Amino acid sequence: MSSIVLLGSTGSIGVNTLIIAKRYNISIEAMVAGSNIALLNQQIAQHHPKIVVIANQADKHKVNHHDVRCGSEAILTLIEESQSQTIVNALVGYAGLAPTLKATSLNKRVALANKESLVVAGEFIDMSHITPIDSEHFGLWYLMNGRPLSKLYITASGGAFREWELAKMKDATFLDALKHPNWSMGNKITIDSATMTNKLFELLEAKWLFGTSNIDAVIEKKSIIHALCEFKDGSTTAHLAGVDMKLPIAFALQGEVTEEILPPTDLLSIGGLEFLPIEAKRYPIWHIKEHILNNPHLGVIVNAANEVAIEKFQQEQCSFFGMSDIVLDAYEKFGDAKAKNIDEIIEIDTEVRAYVESTKVLS
Repeated sequence: MSSIVLLGSTGSIGVNTLIIAKRYNISIEAMVAGSNIALLNQQIAQHHPKIVVIANQADKHKVNHHDVRCGSEAILTLIEESQSQTIVNALVGYAGLAPTLKATSLNKRVALANKESLVVAGEFIDMSHITPIDSEHFGLWYLMNGRPLSKLYITASGGAFREWELAKMKDATFLDALKHPNWSMGNKITIDSATMTNKLFELLEAKWLFGTSNIDAVIEKKSIIHALCEFKDGSTTAHLAGVDMKLPIAFALQGEVTEEILPPTDLLSIGGLEFLPIEAKRYPIWHIKEHILNNPHLGVIVNAANEVAIEKFQQEQCSFFGMSDIVLDAYEKFGDAKAKNIDEIIEIDTEVRAYVESTKVLS
């Protein structure tokens, strides 16, 4: 029986990974979770991991397992000790980078749902060890088939404020931004969806995964089309599937899937599809799209500034548009940064966070 190590078991990707693992008789060697101990205990009872890692020492006594470890270093040790050759990384944010680097350094395969790993350090990660768990990148991979490409496209939902008047968006609250029109996700990715930062990150991921800067994104409100490939012969092919991560997860774990994972797309019930441009006046982060695709090493700046900006927004220390102001300011301030190795990535990340923390936000 094959086995995996699952990082981020209690998030939506983790929950769906466990469903697919059970379906294909894949054992869970170890689980890593944050603070949702109630759900973690349910998962332990059902999947019987050998080792469990949680975020906080204070929660250790609540976990129903004989081998519970705590903290980020424990995750790295776990990856090193594990027998599994596949690590599913569904951790959120910068915290996911070190486990990706550790796993790839050990020649383990990483089924990667952590966008920030490639955004921050794609230049230093061996892509041959990476299989993306992401509907957009899975869709691109599914469509490409080695034919000569002209351009790649991914789609965006538009986030919580796609229908809002711009004047109203200035006063949007953190809770407003969490009301995603199409699905329920964790706080960070939902905020990133509202600012379009997640789509900027996905463009950077695609840059590293597929080796091209000739990629763009458009809004498709129903989130039925996930990716499109424009070929040199002038034709364009789209990948349509339901809003469900089980399909890319199944391919990431199995390599090939020949049975039905999702119900087929019902074209008649969809009716019509509408594509809209991503406009910088609604999504100011889009001002740097072309520049960062040609300078992808600057992803570390955007990620660090964005994580602090989200905290400031949640604590009502800046407005919704203030988050983008923070990121764009840091992007300009640290525009000359160019890491030569992972140690320098860590230094730049620390400097950017300190700068953003200390900067007073006017908007």
